[in-house]
Amino acid sequence: MKNKLSIVLWLGITLSTTSCATIFTGTKDSISFTSTPEGAKVFHKGVEKCVTPCTAEISRGLSKQTVTFEKEGFADKEVKLTKTFNPVTLVNILLGGAIGVGIDAATGSLTKYSPKAYTVELEAK
Repeated sequence: MKNKLSIVLWLGITLSTTSCATIFTGTKDSISFTSTPEGAKVFHKGVEKCVTPCTAEISRGLSKQTVTFEKEGFADKEVKLTKTFNPVTLVNILLGGAIGVGIDAATGSLTKYSPKAYTVELEAK
């Protein structure tokens, strides 16, 4: 009985420490967008997120992430969001092992957006 309790306790601790980056930093980043002229709609994955100047929650992902600025009378502008390694993942590698890193990879939490602000100048058509 004591042995089973130890195993259950060990499994509970192991599972609770996996996916640290996902737990501590979430799966989205708050990013600010500005444009010249103001009033451009910002789209991510085809969904309107906000109208500049604004801040939007953008989900992370391992694939290339872009936002598109659209304003009537101006050419659309697509901007690639740049990412950096999320250092919280290092804790997960030590404590969570392959399971935790796998969860962080699936949720996009291995990376984070940097910079957290983007400014574009739209060109008239």
